[in-house]
Amino acid sequence: MTDNRLPHEKGFHVSWDQIHRDSRALAWRLDGQGPDDGSWRAVVAITRGGLAPAMIVARELDIRMVDTISVKSYNHQTQSEPVVIKSPDMEVIGDGTGVLVVDDLVDTGRTLEVVRNLMPKAHFATVYAKPKGKPMVQSYITEVSQDTWIFFPWDMALQYVEPYRGTD
Repeated sequence: MTDNRLPHEKGFHVSWDQIHRDSRALAWRLDGQGPDDGSWRAVVAITRGGLAPAMIVARELDIRMVDTISVKSYNHQTQSEPVVIKSPDMEVIGDGTGVLVVDDLVDTGRTLEVVRNLMPKAHFATVYAKPKGKPMVQSYITEVSQDTWIFFPWDMALQYVEPYRGTD
């Protein structure tokens, strides 16, 4: 059988419960791994997708210093050249030593490459990782295939969906 679906039609749907569980698992994986006595001094969320996982990681690891970096690399479902549109307080973040950079997903790694140029010594962690982007992260929870489109709960509404094989 040939799969003629477009990449975004090969969907992996993530519920709020699942992103919460997976983000907590990421926190547990990172616990005690920081450079200073095992602790982390700050979390930087890559917005927008990294906000929920970063909040959960910061809560689980009791990290009070939380900042954001906004990188635009998608226009709807089309990937474009990543551009930083908001940076964290670099006087606080410095070169990234002791900083966790958290995102929901690494796809090709282009977004994380831009962020790594600003914070070369930060630890990069994502909840989900695709093969092309995997080398850009030190920690992740679940690998998904490169041709899978992840549908996050903040992008979804509850509605009826036809079965994959039809209704006859």
